[in-house]
Amino acid sequence: MTTNNTNFIVSPTWIYPVIPSGLTLENHSLVVLENRIESLLPTQEAIRQFPNLVNLELPNQILLPGLINTHGHSAMALLRGYADDYKLMTWLEEHIWPVENKLVDYEFVYDGTALAIAEMISSGTTAIADSYFFPDASAKAYIEYGFRAQVGVPIIHFANAWAKTEEEHINKGLAVRDTLKSQKLITPALAPHSTYSVSDSGFEQVGMYSEHLDMPIHLHLHETAKEIADAMADTARRPFQRIKELGILSPSLQAIHMTQLTQQEIADLAQRQVKIAHCPASNLKLASGFCPTGELLAHQVNVSLGTDGSASNNNLDMFEEMKIAALIAKGMSGDATSIPATTALEMATINGARCLGMDEDIGSLEPGKCADMITVDLSALRFQPMHNPVSDLVYAASGNQVSNVWINGTQRLSHGKLTNMDTARILANAQQWQSKISP
Repeated sequence: MTTNNTNFIVSPTWIYPVIPSGLTLENHSLVVLENRIESLLPTQEAIRQFPNLVNLELPNQILLPGLINTHGHSAMALLRGYADDYKLMTWLEEHIWPVENKLVDYEFVYDGTALAIAEMISSGTTAIADSYFFPDASAKAYIEYGFRAQVGVPIIHFANAWAKTEEEHINKGLAVRDTLKSQKLITPALAPHSTYSVSDSGFEQVGMYSEHLDMPIHLHLHETAKEIADAMADTARRPFQRIKELGILSPSLQAIHMTQLTQQEIADLAQRQVKIAHCPASNLKLASGFCPTGELLAHQVNVSLGTDGSASNNNLDMFEEMKIAALIAKGMSGDATSIPATTALEMATINGARCLGMDEDIGSLEPGKCADMITVDLSALRFQPMHNPVSDLVYAASGNQVSNVWINGTQRLSHGKLTNMDTARILANAQQWQSKISP
């Protein structure tokens, strides 16, 4: 059964609302009215109070908030597998950047983003922080398919098909922001690429516009040891110190990767309330280093999860990110209690919402919040016997077990089938791009 309206009841075997932490509800139902969560009630009480609503019964399934990917480059789904097993700067300078300069345009970004949306919905992601060229094209895809997104406007001093100068990037980005600011599911953000690709003047403008327009700042920072070494050789300052001096270190900053941190930098992150997007699979694949998630969380720094782009991952499965994040934290610390399953799931849900400034609306199943939620089928042999469904979500599940997805109360996946996307057309477009990328 597919819920074709925004008033319905969902009755799974388990509900994991995320808030309060650690609570798993059984024999309960969630009621949605006009796109928002009305209540969580014992099932019989929900049916009694709302007798006219469709009740979607889902035995052996668990309902939880939609997963939130706080760092990705969606259009790079078209570059999946194109240049694997290279060092980061070799990968960028000799493979990714040349093919981007050759092929990336409005149609590339739209088609790649559509492909990524289909993959994300199918694997339980309901929101993303996206950063790529032609943000107007990615926004068009998000709007068309009803996907929640923070759309970053790229700022970089290298010429590309989107803009030729840093100033042009800023001006075109602000114009895109003006077209998107009234969109219900879209939040514009400033996305300076990195400290090695944005000037001091560029960062100063980013800080000014962030403050005046209340826009988040989405920045790759301290991704590799080489980034730090190069900056020290050029300026005798770590990149972190530079952006701190430029006024970028603030609650508006979403810092991506953060694999190279000192104790003082961790303290500064906590004091300035900077948000961190941890990309464990991409960091491992590119040998970028390890984000000290356990220490950051112990200092009350908000740490969320991202996949990065498919060119460096090579998928957008947030269940995989949860598992890898938990295992890395345990291995790094030598402490098996570091990042338990409940914390890993919070990093992929409520912490992601906090990172994007959306926690009043999404990230947990609480009355009044938007109905961004998913169900996962736990009936397979790999989940038996069922001792702890939350542990199974983190350590045994993958996006392949996602059965239903709602974004803002509208069902986008029904029993494993996309409800509003022409997958044949999306695949055909992807294959056409493949022939251009690797002729």
